[in-house]
Amino acid sequence: MTVKKYLQDRIFAIIWFLFGLALLCLGLWLDPRQLVRWDTLLYLALLLTGFGSLILWWGYHRTKRWVAPFEERLAAGPEALAWPIKETLRHHDQQLVAAAYNQLIREHREAQSALIARQQDQQAFIDSWVHEIKVPLAAAGLLRDSLDGKAPEQPLDELALQLDKINFFVEQVLYYSRLDSFSKDYLLREYDLAALVDSVIVDQRNSFIARGIRFTRVGGPLTVVTDEKWLRFILTQVVSNALKYTASGGRITATISDNSQEATLTLADTGIGIPADELHRVFEKGFTGTNGRNANQRATGLGLYLADRLSQKLGHKLTLTSQVGQGTQVTVHFPHLSFYGEKGTTLTKPQV
Repeated sequence: MTVKKYLQDRIFAIIWFLFGLALLCLGLWLDPRQLVRWDTLLYLALLLTGFGSLILWWGYHRTKRWVAPFEERLAAGPEALAWPIKETLRHHDQQLVAAAYNQLIREHREAQSALIARQQDQQAFIDSWVHEIKVPLAAAGLLRDSLDGKAPEQPLDELALQLDKINFFVEQVLYYSRLDSFSKDYLLREYDLAALVDSVIVDQRNSFIARGIRFTRVGGPLTVVTDEKWLRFILTQVVSNALKYTASGGRITATISDNSQEATLTLADTGIGIPADELHRVFEKGFTGTNGRNANQRATGLGLYLADRLSQKLGHKLTLTSQVGQGTQVTVHFPHLSFYGEKGTTLTKPQV
């Protein structure tokens, strides 16, 4: 706290003091029974003013010592939530404030600990549930394969498609639950971007076949530094969205390119597109938009949100452009790495 702010907080008290001092001097000067010289009144006014200034100065230093711990906690930010204030204070009002502050800190710690415990329990349950449900899903897939040639082809194809959708949503739940613990589970290495795209398309082959949608890849191979598992999930979310909103007979095109600043992967579809007034919200959590509500697709609004968040955590960037009736283009940007003058999608390993 500065002297200026301290005086500003007490400006009315100072004005009332000066007003009362002026009334006192005026009363003594006008009283016919008191023969007081004007220089004596001036001396008295200066003496009282000096005494009041000393009181203000003493009060300023006392208040400064009192507010200093709060200023330190404001500067420290979230770390100060673990710093209690010593209650060994002289004034009862300050002791009351310190006790209330420390009680809030204790309650915050308890609430935070309880919340973390609940989140850990929920995370453990989701992880266990995902791994448990993968067993019957795998068994259902094997059962479907065993019926190949023994049952009508169309129901088997539809069963395979639905199993793929279930696997997709199970993986989405798992990755969403791990979003905050991303730093504990990633490994950056060099990967061929074209091979990653092809593997994602192969995993989605049942959906491509069922909807009669063609796929074309332009460009590649191109090596980038990323995490295979997380990038595959990002691409799966984007491709799944493209399949969902592209009519039968449409096309999805993957274009891989590289320039002096970055490498890019653009996934373009010939789908229904996104209204211009909704483009700025497509990466918001839970946003489904007009298409999600009207296309009978049971959209959750999590796919692009997860893809965008994970792209940021990997050091990539996701952008989207679209026009109604002309399709959507989602681009994954891989900024070039730079180290000691060298720059590119990957860096040459130093000679040992």
